[in-house]
Amino acid sequence: MTSVNPELVEILVCPETKQPVSLATQELLHSLNERIRAGTLRNRGGAKVEQEIQEALVRQDGRILYPVDDGIPVMLIEESIELS
Repeated sequence: MTSVNPELVEILVCPETKQPVSLATQELLHSLNERIRAGTLRNRGGAKVEQEIQEALVRQDGRILYPVDDGIPVMLIEESIELS
């Protein structure tokens, strides 16, 4: 179950490229959380991501992830995570 309002997801876009975003899959979140537990995941601002990600939005091209904190999408470029 998602905590982000689906109507909100429909209107949100990446602040950098203006591409639409969609909810991240559970498989992607599981993979990222493994990296967080290993201490190897950093956001685009260079800070180590320490809190596991329960929900996130992925840019349409699949290259950038925006975490969702307590139902609120964090649409800040420096807080986003680059996906390889």
